[in-house]
Amino acid sequence: MKILDKEFDVYIPAEEIDSIVCHLASEVNRDFKDKNPYFLVMMNGAFMFASDFLRKITIRNKLSFIKYKSYNGMQSSGKVVPEMMIPSDVKDRDVVIIEDIVDTGLTMQAFLEDLKQFQPRSVSIVSFLMKPDSLKCKFPVKYLGKAIENKFVVGYGLDYDDEGRGLGDLYILKEN
Repeated sequence: MKILDKEFDVYIPAEEIDSIVCHLASEVNRDFKDKNPYFLVMMNGAFMFASDFLRKITIRNKLSFIKYKSYNGMQSSGKVVPEMMIPSDVKDRDVVIIEDIVDTGLTMQAFLEDLKQFQPRSVSIVSFLMKPDSLKCKFPVKYLGKAIENKFVVGYGLDYDDEGRGLGDLYILKEN
């Protein structure tokens, strides 16, 4: 698969993605059975995962979207910029953050710091992917779909220079 100037190979096919999403939704449904969590979706990358995940959620919930940006092309810029703000009504709520991938963790760390001022009752993170070898900070990811190697991936919401988000499979950058 060619996206812009790069070649990619299938890394996680759509069937495996669906299995991961079903498992994560089942865990969240179980753990928040008698609660009314407030889901915060990290845009733009998490939109496909969130859409599939939320269709499998059977519990009462509230939903909003947030956006923090740190990527430019294939590299994290190291600078985290909020673009869609945290809703103020998360106070005293059980917040579940829906994320596509935890890479360096810098974006999530900045977001978690900002979220503290809104005084949620609890905060849990559900992430489709995580790159443990590229983490620069630590925080608990309670619901993790899959840990992957420190390679560039695209598809299923993740992009390369705003291209490839709509692909149903996840692709990995082809080695030269």
